[in-house]
Amino acid sequence: MSDDNAKTLNDRIDALEIRIAYQDETIETLNATITAQWQQIDALARQLKAIDARLREAEANAPASPGNERPPHY
Repeated sequence: MSDDNAKTLNDRIDALEIRIAYQDETIETLNATITAQWQQIDALARQLKAIDARLREAEANAPASPGNERPPHY
């Protein structure tokens, strides 16, 4: 193998190593972002479940509204 071919091969390997390093960094950043988003989604799902339970409880304990009752003449 000539010196030019060896240098070209080394340059290509260096370029690939640099690309892999940047890709690894990007993957780690994306992974951290996705993890944070899932944590937020889980928290929002818990809040929604709690709000739903409170709403159902409030509806069950609420007095019947006059708008839903039949008038006395029926």
